[in-house]
Amino acid sequence: MEEKKTKQKYALVTGGSRGIGRAVCIQLTKDLDYSLLINYSSNKDAALQTLSEIEALGGKGEIIQFDVSDIESVTNAFDKWHDKNKDAIIEVIVNNAGITRDGLFMWMKPEDWHKVVNTSLTGFYNVTNTLIQKLLVNKYGRIINMVSVSGLKGTSGQVNYSAAKAAVIGATKALAQEVAKRNITVNAVAPGFIKSDMTAELDEKELKKMIPANRFGEAEEVAHVVSFLASRKSSYITGEVININGGIYS
Repeated sequence: MEEKKTKQKYALVTGGSRGIGRAVCIQLTKDLDYSLLINYSSNKDAALQTLSEIEALGGKGEIIQFDVSDIESVTNAFDKWHDKNKDAIIEVIVNNAGITRDGLFMWMKPEDWHKVVNTSLTGFYNVTNTLIQKLLVNKYGRIINMVSVSGLKGTSGQVNYSAAKAAVIGATKALAQEVAKRNITVNAVAPGFIKSDMTAELDEKELKKMIPANRFGEAEEVAHVVSFLASRKSSYITGEVININGGIYS
């Protein structure tokens, strides 16, 4: 029992360098006693900026580079990390990395389909499958998957993104049933229109007319929900999809 207490506990956030991912890293630092593992694929400067903001709050963290859609990249990164951190345990996994390649389905190129599905869906598999055995041995964990309103109701021009996120919702519900007896919860968070790099080119003035709350959400509003789901306070919530969308879909 004493050995468990001495283990350094980490929360991993994929795509943690910008937008919602960065907000989640900051909120977890404020609310919970975890060191943050900030994943990035290519933008190291943005990941370091997230790390500096965490450290400014008195938190601890480090950056870790891998492409979630590439299983070798994922496993190599974690093999090296675990070798260097033998007394550490990743208790929280936030599968946040995702991309969009929007366009009407009839003109959608194969690479735009595969890139989006591989990042969101295969990325969920690659990261979670690589780490879940240690969670099961530890008999505790929190897995939080970032999905989307698109995965619940479908969005025109986003057949690839809607399909990928809907698949992650199904995986969330299934995995939750497999691991619940080990005190591991698996939930999904489904944002609507949130101010971020991903929505920067959208016509906010026009789109907010279809949102009952009449505004885009803030990344921090998503991060608060993720932080709650990552905490011990949420221990009886699993297999759920929590919508954060100002009333667009429920």
